[in-house]
Amino acid sequence: MNGILNVFKPTGITSFDVVRLIRKISKVKKVGHAGTLDPEASGVLPVCIGKATKAIDYIMGDFKIYETELKLGVITDTYDREGKILKESEVNSGVDEITLAIKSFIGEIKQVPPMYSALKVNGKKLYELARAGIEIEREARPITIYDINITDIKLPYIKFTVKCSKGTYIRSLCYDIGEKLKCGGMMWNLQRTATGQFHIDNAININELNEENINKYIMPIETIFSANARITIEDRFIKFLLNGVIVKDKALICKFESGIMYSIYNNDNDFIGIADKSDDGVRLIKSFI
Repeated sequence: MNGILNVFKPTGITSFDVVRLIRKISKVKKVGHAGTLDPEASGVLPVCIGKATKAIDYIMGDFKIYETELKLGVITDTYDREGKILKESEVNSGVDEITLAIKSFIGEIKQVPPMYSALKVNGKKLYELARAGIEIEREARPITIYDINITDIKLPYIKFTVKCSKGTYIRSLCYDIGEKLKCGGMMWNLQRTATGQFHIDNAININELNEENINKYIMPIETIFSANARITIEDRFIKFLLNGVIVKDKALICKFESGIMYSIYNNDNDFIGIADKSDDGVRLIKSFI
């Protein structure tokens, strides 16, 4: 079994719990998710099975959309409501000031990851160090906040939707907003509503997935490359490409345009992989055989 599942992860379970359940349902060992969701967060979790695990990085690299609830006036060690309260303050800012502060994070910014995260430093996950009472300095990383739409303000709670790049921590965003407003803040609720083309509206709840219906929901690997140009090429060229050869034969090169990503198929309509044209010829970027 090879393909991608658009899974809805409920709160209370880990992303790896979802992977474990799908391994059991699919009877396939090679299963991986495309972007961790915290146990108390819910939402879209694309899961790749079999050869589709080769596509995980492509899915993870796409934009994310989150529905977020921030609580001002409280700082915790985890930046969310699961952590230990470190400080509480009054919220003296008005709606206009809060709106300006939140909107100021739109654009290319640098963000410091939270200690309670799965990022590794010297082979150790940050949350493992944090649980041992060790806090280390984290380097700010570039991320992009494409848009923030505030949907409700009932202080100290604020609801907003965030469209952001890979590597964005919404818990850190909530913390940073609280710091900007000088009252502190923590993430109260979080739901991921989209990862690229995978949307919550057509996600299957992991609790409803079983051996009888999994084939109904599994999508072919090439789904994530739907924006690519499609091309069918001869088997003799496919053989070379799969062996890592940059093909310079004019009979193949003439079918390709520079600057365009292609999804390659054989004469039997099997998806082979993705390729493009370089100065040297046609090259296979990723094989899914």
